[in-house]
Amino acid sequence: MKTKLTPQDINDVIVDEEYYRFPGTTVTLCCLTLENGYNVIGKSATLSMENFNETIGQDIARTDAVRQIWELEGYLLKQHLSEVV
Repeated sequence: MKTKLTPQDINDVIVDEEYYRFPGTTVTLCCLTLENGYNVIGKSATLSMENFNETIGQDIARTDAVRQIWELEGYLLKQHLSEVV
């Protein structure tokens, strides 16, 4: 019986990802779609346009979204384990 999550478990539930940068800003969003159709949104921003890097912004936004998936999947696993006992 599975009692912990791995990075692979998290990656396995992601079926799509899209990015959006609000025009004229440094705000980047990452929308990860999970296998059940649920969407998780991550975000990033810098203080100034001079510091903005699109690739880094996308990476940070995706990391934020993935962190949220860990919480969701952790809850689901804990719920499953409590039902088995």
